[in-house]
This record gives sequence, C-alpha cells and structure tokens, in this order.
Amino acid sequence: MINNFLKYIEENKLVCKGDRILAAVSGGIDSMVMTDLLMKAGLLSGIAHCNFKLRGKESDLDEQMVRRYAARYRIPFYSIRFETKDHANSKGISIEMAARELRYDWFRKIMKEEGYASIAVAHNLNDNIETLLLNLVRGTGIAGLTGMKPSANYIIRPLLFATRKSIEEYCKKNKISFREDRTNADTNIIRNKIRHKVLPVLREINPSVESTLNETAERLSGIYDILTEGIASIRNSIFRERDDKITVTINQLEPYLHNKTFLFELFRPFGLTGSLTGDLLKIVKGPTGGQIFTGTYRILKNRKEIIISAQSEVENKTFIAASLAELKMCPFITGVKTISASKRLSMDADPGMAYLDFRKISFPVKIRKWEAGDFFFPFGMNRRKKLSDYFIDGKLSRFEKEKALILETGGDIAWIIGRRIDNRFRVTKSTQKVLVIKARS
Repeated sequence: MINNFLKYIEENKLVCKGDRILAAVSGGIDSMVMTDLLMKAGLLSGIAHCNFKLRGKESDLDEQMVRRYAARYRIPFYSIRFETKDHANSKGISIEMAARELRYDWFRKIMKEEGYASIAVAHNLNDNIETLLLNLVRGTGIAGLTGMKPSANYIIRPLLFATRKSIEEYCKKNKISFREDRTNADTNIIRNKIRHKVLPVLREINPSVESTLNETAERLSGIYDILTEGIASIRNSIFRERDDKITVTINQLEPYLHNKTFLFELFRPFGLTGSLTGDLLKIVKGPTGGQIFTGTYRILKNRKEIIISAQSEVENKTFIAASLAELKMCPFITGVKTISASKRLSMDADPGMAYLDFRKISFPVKIRKWEAGDFFFPFGMNRRKKLSDYFIDGKLSRFEKEKALILETGGDIAWIIGRRIDNRFRVTKSTQKVLVIKARS
C-alpha cells in the first residue's frame, strides 16, 4: 500500500519538495489510514478536525480520538466546532452542503494563517465510483461522469487509487485505530444505498466493477478535456465582452442550435443546467425580452443578440441628499458643483453631465430607480413623456432599463441620470446659477 501511495502521489504530482501538508481527519477509517500513510512517507505536517455537532456524544468522541492521535505523534492539531444545522437553516441548504461550506472555508483560513501548501482529504476509489453512479442516476453532463480529480486547487486526494477493501486490509494489518460512523450503514441515505445495495449487484455482473468504472471515468475525463477545449475556442471566437456584460449574436449561435448538448456546454460557464437548456433554446428562437436566471447569471434576448449578465440583487434603495455636500457623497455621482450663469457658459454635450437651473432645485433631492408611471418633459419638448415610452423609443435593453436612475426634486424628475435632463430644469436666459452634476460612468 505504501508503495502504491507514493507512486500515485508522484505520478499525479500531488506534492512538491518542501510542501507542508495538512490532513483533514474525521477519525473514520479512510482518514486515519491516509494519515498513517502520510506520516510514514514523511509528508504529514498537521492535522485538522471538524466537529459538526451532528451526532451528539459520538462527534465529541471522534474529536477526542483524533486529538489524542495528534498528541501521541506530536503533530500540530487544529480543531473547530460548527453549528452545522443552524448554518444549513439560515442559508436554506442541505446539511451535507452546509458541512462542506463550513469545513472548506475553515481549511482555507488555516492554510493562509499557518502556511500549508495543500490539504489532503481521504476520498478513495469507491467514493469516486459512488459519486459517478449518483451523478448518473440524478442526471448529469459529461463532467459529472469524469469522477474526482487527484488534485483541485489546494485539495489533494492521495488515497483516490485505493479501494475500500484495500484500505480495510491495510488498517487491520497495521492495527490502526478509527471510529465508525453509524450513519454509514443507513440505506435511507442515497449514497449508502448505492454503496450497500447497488454496487454488490454490479459486482455480481463484473467482480472488478470499481476498476472498470474508474477506467471509464478516466477515458471520459480525457474526452471531456478535448470537448471543453474545442468549445472554449468557439466560445472565445463568438462571445464578446461589452461593459460588464457578455454578448453573442443570434446569427453566430445558429450553427449550434440543433444540438442541445453543444448549446449546454457553450453556456455552462454561466451556470446553465441541463434542465434550463430547453428554456434557453426557446429564448434564442423567441421574441425580444425572453430571459432565464441560472442562479449566478441572467441570460436575456435583446433583438438580434443574447446578453449575459452577472445576476445580482436588484437594489431598490433611494439615496436622499439634503444638501450639495451630501449629493457629492452619492455613489452614483462623481462630481457636483455650482457655477454662475453667463453668456460665455459652455455646456458639455456629454449626456453624463447635467446642467440644471439651481434655483429650481429644492432639497432634499432623491436619486432612485425609475418606476412604472414615471414621466418627465424631455429636454427641448414642452409635453410630458412616460419614461417607459422614452426607453422604448431609445431602444434600451432590459438591462439598461433596470439600471436607469433618476434625479428627483420636489416630486419632479429633473434628470434621467446619464441620459437626458427635464426641459423644466434647463438653463435659460434667466438662470443665474447653474448646478453641474457628473454621473458615474
């Protein structure tokens, strides 16, 4: 086992000379065997243990055992206790996801503070196969069938080559202490159902099913690398960055619309899931305004193009300024000043600059998002116009409409910020003082 362990580390370049390795140790058989192997290989620099407080006294006993082990071999030991259920409830996620978030955030913190190069986790070959089968049952793309990687960012998996059987044999032969998590036998948990009921049946068909599935995952991983490289090349050639958005024309997407899998892989970096691919196709072929939310991005059709924008919470806050000094503090404004009106007054044609009759401005002023029913008198016109109609005439996209802000004073709109001032607040021959405002670009 130790020779195979060292060989796997070397072949996959998991450790560089001088690296300090932190082992994530739960106290279970896998992590205790990994710790023993790391120690015998001279690669162990520290042990980290998370107590998720999910199994009462048993969780505390796990922690005590790992602590004693570290003390026995004089290995630096780090431990933490989490209120895992509270974290899961507050974020509306599963216990498993909450535990994952908590432990990896903590691991990163220790690495940064203590100078570790990587964290070793004890996933084994059976874990890899169970994950593959679980993804297959739930539905997945090729990525979900490629299995775990030996290393990813700061995480290394030096035990990924070993079957659970070989780990148990090594543990027994070397008399390694460990604690059994009783929930591992609970077949109401889907992963355990695959472990205890599905894999035994597959072994009847193929006694070497773990190795076979692992080899299949490795081949799929190679195919996936080729696929992603090719699609990335296409994506880079037709997607364009514009401001804080990404755009692609409908014409450029046409050659790929017949293949939903290709479309899925093309948009996958933007959070697209398999279930949303059909909706994306409808949006591409549908009228302007169609959109989907992937959780991290919004994908919108605007006339002859698709616009992709990072999804953020819509802010409906109103900024109120009681004076010129406070107006200067508005995050949407970069400059505010007053100047005397004169025949020589030169006004910049930049729509990001507003020149308003200061006498007609009453404080406090508001800067807010526009609302349905808002109207103003466009500069140069003596009749009012709804902002919604103004935006339609200006062919603004939905993104641009939602980002539009207005400057309101005395209940009237004085400026659609960055676009057009209201005619009632324009500088005239009778204007004595001019308020000049520059919008953040």
